[in-house]
Amino acid sequence: MRSTTTDERAETPPDVPESMRAVVAGGYGDTDVLDTGVVPVPTPGAGDVLVRVEASSLNALDWHFLTGTPYLIRITNGLRRPKRTIPGADVAGTVVAVGSDVTVHRVGDAVFGECEGGGCGEYLTVDAKEVVAVPVGVSFEAAGATPVAGLTAVQALRTHAALQPGEHALINGAAGGVGTFAVQIAKALGAEVTAVCSARNVDVVRALGADTVIDYTTTDFVDGGARFDVMMDNVGNRTPAECLAVLRPGARFVAVSGPKTDRWLGPIPHIIRTALAVRRADASFHQFTASPNEADLRFLGDLLAEGRLTPEIDRVIGLDGVAAGLAEIGTGHTRAKIVVRPS
Repeated sequence: MRSTTTDERAETPPDVPESMRAVVAGGYGDTDVLDTGVVPVPTPGAGDVLVRVEASSLNALDWHFLTGTPYLIRITNGLRRPKRTIPGADVAGTVVAVGSDVTVHRVGDAVFGECEGGGCGEYLTVDAKEVVAVPVGVSFEAAGATPVAGLTAVQALRTHAALQPGEHALINGAAGGVGTFAVQIAKALGAEVTAVCSARNVDVVRALGADTVIDYTTTDFVDGGARFDVMMDNVGNRTPAECLAVLRPGARFVAVSGPKTDRWLGPIPHIIRTALAVRRADASFHQFTASPNEADLRFLGDLLAEGRLTPEIDRVIGLDGVAAGLAEIGTGHTRAKIVVRPS
């Protein structure tokens, strides 16, 4: 599929239809609860923009909202049925309508950002403050693959870890969505990067710029003797003692995810144990949920435009491929981003 760049968008967007195709979840469950059908095009509120979706991508959070696991998320996402019925929290597309209070965007603008679901549909509404302009020359596919994973990596490394040039960073779980962004962003911040991944992803991760790549199937990074200023953990597969063993005094440990074996609480017990251990040592612990942020989105846009950040895209699919893509994400072994082109 040809990559569409933002400077190729139509100067006058077509009339907005009343209905659209979208992937809709009929309830909580595995991907068999998903159906592709026709639904009404949403109406933007006063502070929203209506975007014709050119590209979105699938993330682990889409799988969690679909399955309602860990069950704790149902407190905010709906106890019996999900409030977020259309997957896709990433969006890149063209503004086709604006709310009465919107002054930062106009019809015809190419924008990207994070939304409250809806990316797996032809149109969605999003708060105008949560999208920014796509730099000219950056493809919609690249922009649509970036927001959730890119924001997570930026906020982990730049905001929470305060990663500095020349420091040594360990990325545990360097393949997949967040990991591939984290390797490149750590390099853009001037760090020396050690990346941990499986054998099949070693060449991909090395090509992203990692200084050292460790195949965890043959080498244990805990036993290697290296020490790091920052550890970003996308997996949660090591004990607190093992994590502390690779941290230098004053290091920062950032927990992005953890084991998902507990269907009620998910990674929370593991994260709490690790936090207590790290805080008793000479290191700091950081855990967070990434959120839309205009400054961080613009930073990501600049990196995309400069060629210092290139989303690793495994494949581009249509709406009919969303169920299979989410099933793959549910295994925890995706290689890179799965991009969705709704039309």
